[in-house]
Amino acid sequence: MESSTLVNLCPKCSKPLLARYDLVKAASLIDRSQVHHRDNSLWRYPEVLPVHNPAFRLTLGEGWTPLLKMSKIGKALGHSGLYVKEEGANPTGSFKARGLSVAVSCALERGAKALSIPSAGNAAGAMSAYAALAGLRAHVFMPKDVAPVFVTECEVLGAEVTLVDGLINDAGRLAASHPDAPNRFDVSTLKEPYRIEGKKTMGYEIAEQFNWELPDVLIYPTGGGTGLIGMWKAFDEMEQMGWISSRRPRMVSVQAAGCAPIVRAFQTGTAHAELWQNASTIASGLRVPGAIGDFLILDALRTSAGTALVVEDHEMLEAARRWGAAEGLFVSPEGAATLVAFEQLQASGWIGPEDEVVLFNTGTGLKYFNAWQ
Repeated sequence: MESSTLVNLCPKCSKPLLARYDLVKAASLIDRSQVHHRDNSLWRYPEVLPVHNPAFRLTLGEGWTPLLKMSKIGKALGHSGLYVKEEGANPTGSFKARGLSVAVSCALERGAKALSIPSAGNAAGAMSAYAALAGLRAHVFMPKDVAPVFVTECEVLGAEVTLVDGLINDAGRLAASHPDAPNRFDVSTLKEPYRIEGKKTMGYEIAEQFNWELPDVLIYPTGGGTGLIGMWKAFDEMEQMGWISSRRPRMVSVQAAGCAPIVRAFQTGTAHAELWQNASTIASGLRVPGAIGDFLILDALRTSAGTALVVEDHEMLEAARRWGAAEGLFVSPEGAATLVAFEQLQASGWIGPEDEVVLFNTGTGLKYFNAWQ
């Protein structure tokens, strides 16, 4: 099967497709009490992942990242239930490894020969890594002002890199209009059904790490929002399998003040987010002026009685330094934004003293070297 025959978006409405499973059958095949005996990777949940043949499951050890209690910062802030899901421990240094491991595996199983991705950096590195592992050609389109480390990473991993004037949406348009685009499987955020399946495993892991009782609040840095959407999907799947109750965390979306389309849409009560003009932030993963899954993000926020808020760039850097000095983690600006958001929500009383709260550090701070100068 050629990559051009692979299904990306719904052919009727051009909206994202979501993978569905026979959850009754899955529940009969997997006992949650036995999951801990399986491999320490996201592939510990194969019954609810879309790769049929185990031979096509590409892995570099992604997933099953640490859930760490933030003891010192929590104590300083008077909050004993503060945790971080440390996604910087993934291969290629970010949570993007989850989605691209599954997406590239699916593309390989379904006959793709070449892949294409527009990216602000981390997703491109992850795609390049798994494409190399699979023996597939990788074509990366990135804004020309991305940090050089992202370009170098992709090139060392064998990808062809095209730098684009503009932002990630401009990179996406150029990738889609390339003459060879029909022969490349597009693994753009939510423009295929499989990256979200890798990202959703964060939800499975959170449930397992909390002994199948979900925490009260999840604070997530949101660009394209695949991880947030994926976790919301995972909670529904687990409930249908009888693994968890109907209780859900309040979902919190954090964006940069210089690029906050989801926050604006949430605050104005709209179902979709308007394109953010002149997007600018040091947190490259948050510089996404328009998310194709905006309506799914907003639905999760509103259904969970969650919220959305913005953080300034200088606040991210200051929080990252405090975080590193106190807890020994060199977090990305995106991850640091979640600590600032926590402090805002704690100060307003939206987060109570007994709430269990998980922050998501989506990547290592090492890839943002220029930001710390």
